[in-house]
This record gives sequence, structure tokens and C-alpha cells, in this order.
Amino acid sequence: MSSRPHPSGEAVESSREPTEGWHCSHFFYRFDRAALASLSDSARQSGGEQLTAILDPEAEAAPTRLQTSLVSGHKADFGLMLMDPDPLVIDSVHQRLLASPLGPALVPTYSFVSITEVSEYVPTLEQYGQRLVDEGETAGSPAYNAKLKAYEQREVHMRRQRLTPDLPDWPATCFYPMNKSRVPGANWFLLDFAERYRLMAEHGRTGMTFGGKVTQLITVSVGLDDWEWGVTLWARNPEFLKDIVYRMRFDEASAAYAEFGPFYTSYVGSAAEMLDHCRIG
Repeated sequence: MSSRPHPSGEAVESSREPTEGWHCSHFFYRFDRAALASLSDSARQSGGEQLTAILDPEAEAAPTRLQTSLVSGHKADFGLMLMDPDPLVIDSVHQRLLASPLGPALVPTYSFVSITEVSEYVPTLEQYGQRLVDEGETAGSPAYNAKLKAYEQREVHMRRQRLTPDLPDWPATCFYPMNKSRVPGANWFLLDFAERYRLMAEHGRTGMTFGGKVTQLITVSVGLDDWEWGVTLWARNPEFLKDIVYRMRFDEASAAYAEFGPFYTSYVGSAAEMLDHCRIG
């Protein structure tokens, strides 16, 4: 870590690590079957063993979080979700895969670079208290105080899960990038904060109806990738992915202001399970 001059005259530290949170990257690959056919049986076997070692979440060189999934459809054969304070630790997984014996048969199909964050629309304790009042609670009442206390206790866990999340092992997962629109008459960035907060609060209430069925992580990619945010969903059943996305598109924040990129639906599994599923022997 080093320091560099700032226009104010103060020293500013330089680092690849965010001041809070982690880097997050999604990678998707397919196998080139012609390239695989040109490899000997022993090369394919040793290559599979090396790939499994590279994608071992418990390996010494592994990023802080590493999850492999089997992609449904022909957009890719498998996907990776990687998180770490150092972006080069994340990228080293990609580079080691390409340099492995199976590397010549791996074709990267998509990637997405982002960073974890706590959204500005996550209510503070004061904002949550005002929301309770808006919903009919009386400030200072026993019910109001109990709900406020419960939220205060949840906020610490919620903040950690947004910045340094544990990745659920629920079977179904989906990733897609998104923007907020800038078209005339529906420019999200021309709305004042109070209106944006209201819209996102409505959106959040819809999401909460899927508690225990779906969990999500929103990462920010503004200035880092072609889209502004990345959305990763995990569900206990793929049906719930369809249900939550459908329901939330009726919220005004989505219906009037959201733009969506490609969807990658996949199923969480180990590297060995992925190789077996893809018939890589």
C-alpha cells in the first residue's frame, strides 16, 4: 500500500481493496468439444483434477468466496461467483483455469465485475421508524418500540450480508445485470431522493414476501462494467426465481425505471459435479 498526493494536500492511500466490502466477479464458460476431443484421456483426467483443485473453495489460494454452478441452456456450461477483498485474487482463478490442461477447451462466454455495497435505500433506524409511522404505528408505542428494536438488531446482520456475504447453498441461482433508465419521462436519476426511496421501499416489501424462499445480493458495477448493478438470486426451487422476478416487475421501480440484461440460470454444485454433468472425463 502506498500514498499519493491529493489536491487538498492530504495523503491518500492507494490500494486494490475497497474501504468496505469485497470485489465480486461472475464468470461463465463453455467447453469446446472439438478441443476436448483432441486431448488424450490422461490429459482430460489430469485436467479435470487440476480444474477441481482450482475451484476448491477451501484451497489455500482460493478467494474468500467461491461458488460453482451448472448453467441451464446454451449460454454457458458452468458459472463461477467469486468474492474477495483483492480483485487479482479473483482474477487469478480465471487465469489459472485458462492456463490449466483443460484451458484450451475452455471458452469464456461472459463476465461481470462489481463490488458489494450497502444501498443508499436501506433505511437507517430513523427512516425505519418513520416508515412504521407511515404504515400506521404510533411513535413510542410498545409495538413501535418492539419493531424498531428488532430492526436495530437485524441491521447489523443485514449490513454484513451485503458487504461480506455468505453464499447460500440453495440449489437454484440466477444472475442478471441491470440499469436504471434515463429515457425522457422515466429518468431515475432526475427523481429526488425521497421519491426514489419510496419506490425502492415498495420494491423491498415485495421482495420480503419471498423470505425463506429466495435470497438476493445486489452488487454495484457503476464505473466498473457495462451495466450499473448485478443481481444474484438464490432460491430453494427454480419456480421461486420465476415468481419473484414476475411479481417485482409490477413494482413501479421496475415497471417504469428498470432495464435488464441477460439472465443466467444455474444450479449450485461442486466442480466435480459440474465436470460429471458436462461429461468431462
